Amino acid sequence: MTRKNTLSRFKENEREARRTLIMDSAEKVFSNSPFDRVSMREIADDAGIATSSIYTYFPNQDTLFVEATLRNTNALIDELNSIIESSADEHLLERSINTFIEFISKHDSYFRMMVLFMTRGNLNPEALAKLNEMVRRGLDVFESIFSKIGYKGDIRMLAHFFFASLNGILVTYRKLPGRSEDQVLAHMEEVGRVMVDLILAKCE
Repeated sequence: MTRKNTLSRFKENEREARRTLIMDSAEKVFSNSPFDRVSMREIADDAGIATSSIYTYFPNQDTLFVEATLRNTNALIDELNSIIESSADEHLLERSINTFIEFISKHDSYFRMMVLFMTRGNLNPEALAKLNEMVRRGLDVFESIFSKIGYKGDIRMLAHFFFASLNGILVTYRKLPGRSEDQVLAHMEEVGRVMVDLILAKCE
């Protein structure tokens, strides 16, 4: 490898590290304040960089929010697709529910950021279109799960119900008082098994 190529790779790694730093800080700030109350200065302060530096990587706050969201959502979708490929049909639904709950539990800032956005967010049309496409991809994954287990009914509507119900479980029980993290996780997964029974009752 030539010196020029080595330098180019170093710069690219440095650029990617800076993007990651900014998205990490954005996720943290967005998870603590509604989207419409966050400023780029707050994100820059958390990252320890100049506000102007953020604009080198992200043209506006809406784009930064979407990119931070996509990073986590893509990771979750990858995990669910892996479950679909590797699970026997009779265990697929429960494993998918548990994977979703466990992923969100490990990425609490991401979840809080999304909850705040869903109640207070207002993106520009371009960013909103990207976010809607991300949601559609998630619903497509859920549809794949229901098709594989032989669900008899409107699988798109079930995907919407499934997504809303999983988020409802997390909002309701994620910070259940008087329980350890393991106990909370076990309880959420137990509630999830009620969904499994209800859905499997309409399968072949």
